[in-house]
Amino acid sequence: MSAQAPILFGKFVVTSQVFYKTKWSFGLVNIRPIVPGHVLVCPRRVVSRISQMTEEEAIDFYSSVQKVARVVETHYKADSLNIAIQDGPLAGQTVPHVHCHIIPRRLNDLPNVDDIYKKLNGKEGDLEYVFSVLKANANGDKAFQSPDDTRGGPRTLEVMQDEAQMLSKLF
Repeated sequence: MSAQAPILFGKFVVTSQVFYKTKWSFGLVNIRPIVPGHVLVCPRRVVSRISQMTEEEAIDFYSSVQKVARVVETHYKADSLNIAIQDGPLAGQTVPHVHCHIIPRRLNDLPNVDDIYKKLNGKEGDLEYVFSVLKANANGDKAFQSPDDTRGGPRTLEVMQDEAQMLSKLF
């Protein structure tokens, strides 16, 4: 894979949001984090299911999850982590590209500990929708916004780039 090749998350170019790269995997900041520090790790090759990854890709992917998790836990002073993979649409996967959510947790960060799963499966976790909103808004289509969005919508590209740049210095 060329160093200049764009990095894709599903059909979306996310090169500027990437903070960690290996030959087979990458880590990127989340367009709509559930809590601060919520990031994703993905294989570079766009595959929708874990079973479609090669052994080499899988080993690198899980090693990358571990490395990114250590950095996220330390940097965000987390007490624990949620590490979640939704493998296929019936498991809640909204972007057909394997990805692992790494979510730093702190005492009282959500009203109930298990609320994280509702948020992963709700509007906050629908990354396909969120990326579409961001793209439409960047093109000036302000009508394409979530009416029930209580958190202000997707983060701007600039905010995500700043976070990615900051996190990249930790590796």
